[in-house]
Amino acid sequence: MYYSAGNYEAFAHPEKPEGSERKHAYVIGSGLAGLSAAFFLVRDGGLKGENVRVLEKLPVSGGSCDGLKDGLKGYYMRGGREMDNHFECMWDLFRDVPSLETPGVSVLDEYYWLNKKDPNYSLCRVTERCGHDAHTDRKFGLSKKAALEIMKLYMTPEKDLEDKKISDFFDDEFWNSNFWIYWQTMFAFQRWCSALEMKRYMQRFVHHIDGLPDLSALKFTKYNQYESMILPLQKYLESRGVVFDFGIEVTNVEFAVSGQKKVAKKLEFLKEGKTETKELSEDDLVIITNGCCTDVSRYGDQKHAPDLSRISPNVGDSWNLWNKIAAQDPSFGNPAAFASDPEATNWMSATIETKDPAVIRLIEAICHRNPLEGKVTTGGIVTVKDSRDNWFLSWTVNRQPQFKAQDKSTVLIWVYSLSTNKPGNFVKKPMRECSGEEICQEWLYHIGMPVGEIAKCASKKCNTTTCYMPYINAFFQPRKNTDRPRVVPEGAVNFAFVGQFAETPRDTIFTTEYSIRTGMEAAYTLMKVDRGIPEVWGSTYDVRELLKASYHALDGKKIEEIPLSWKEKILLKKVRKAAKGTDAETIMKNSGLF
Repeated sequence: MYYSAGNYEAFAHPEKPEGSERKHAYVIGSGLAGLSAAFFLVRDGGLKGENVRVLEKLPVSGGSCDGLKDGLKGYYMRGGREMDNHFECMWDLFRDVPSLETPGVSVLDEYYWLNKKDPNYSLCRVTERCGHDAHTDRKFGLSKKAALEIMKLYMTPEKDLEDKKISDFFDDEFWNSNFWIYWQTMFAFQRWCSALEMKRYMQRFVHHIDGLPDLSALKFTKYNQYESMILPLQKYLESRGVVFDFGIEVTNVEFAVSGQKKVAKKLEFLKEGKTETKELSEDDLVIITNGCCTDVSRYGDQKHAPDLSRISPNVGDSWNLWNKIAAQDPSFGNPAAFASDPEATNWMSATIETKDPAVIRLIEAICHRNPLEGKVTTGGIVTVKDSRDNWFLSWTVNRQPQFKAQDKSTVLIWVYSLSTNKPGNFVKKPMRECSGEEICQEWLYHIGMPVGEIAKCASKKCNTTTCYMPYINAFFQPRKNTDRPRVVPEGAVNFAFVGQFAETPRDTIFTTEYSIRTGMEAAYTLMKVDRGIPEVWGSTYDVRELLKASYHALDGKKIEEIPLSWKEKILLKKVRKAAKGTDAETIMKNSGLF
């Protein structure tokens, strides 16, 4: 397996790997990572579809990329996925997955056309005082000190960031900036999250720093992530003969470890309540989804809060499996680093369904778009600034309808809060203790509904489902480099780890690209596919992007407008003199910074 860039590798089709006809694969977990691994095993690895089996405990595929309607309770969307034009592995996959709506085109084509015709951007990113625009006005509001703190983190080597928190690098000038409001709520970071992961995000998306304030850097699917991404991919795999075994819970993978050689030897699983085993040879490939951010999700509905009585640290189907695997060799990672403190890793979401004209008018007054027109509405999340010391609530209305079967006169609003253990501004109790109706009341208050109308509207005009996720931020916990197993650990013969808790360099967790990249790396490495895997987009190594990012981070100021010490002024003068008349001077001027 090797990385590459450019059209030569991206457009090429690899030769069929030697010995692929005798290989079989068992993919544990049908989330995006597992399905991607199956895809690349078949398309590029030369495996026959019928020799690939996806083992899934649930009756439906998709993992954390879900979206469903409960016939009695309503619509559930645990979270949403934001995409970037430089998700190279993702687009390599979806360029070959047929659309389920438009005959003769790919999912990528359909997605590309949609986002060209209806580009994403926000007209109101932050509100305060019950729906009034907070007028962050696309400004980051970074002081020179805060900007230098960001630069320090950006330049610190990863080995020096192991087990470090974001709070180890910043103080109040940074925390009080618009930059932190944008960053924290868009990516769901907390002050105690991993500084290493924040550095990766900054480097990975430095080319999009100008799109952070209004979310114009983002692109979204037409429908919910299950219908827009998972279902077409599953249909593609089924058309190639891939077998989906639902109702199968893999409880352990046994390994033989001898020196540097590591071989998966046996699968243990529950089927219809009975324990069964499957002996494995070196030609049987095992793709393991280790850990899951939505494991142990707890659901509530209009009248009931979620039941949180049986949540324990480091416990859940995916964590139980990884714990057993990790106990067999140090290179298989350390799940306790991520799942040992649910109080630090939880947040909660809700899905509100309404067709009430009064609510729709309030949405339109904030985002300046009619949500019933089927186009971009909020353009990403709207964050409620004056809820920071309470629930710290954000909400979004994506293109409607979000489900193909959704009533065209209804609107689905997705709400999430980073603090589930503090009382709300209007509902004086923690979000985790609230019914859907009470969460809807808090949201209606923040979008400006008259207080006297809130209770009736939440009860009679809206239906709200909720989801508490104790491990949703687990992958952001401070960690060591060895806490996540490499996609293919050193010495591994016939197995790989995929998903958000497998380690691949430079890319960022909590993205669709990360899941798909790990699936691609697993398939290419185990099958020795002779084709380059697209490297992570290299904007962090592009001086043009770095200068442009600096310009926008300083809210469009030229460098002379920044308070500089006399030493900095002398250094700047020397740089200008050295660059004068060269291409470097042109690059500097084009950035806007000079």
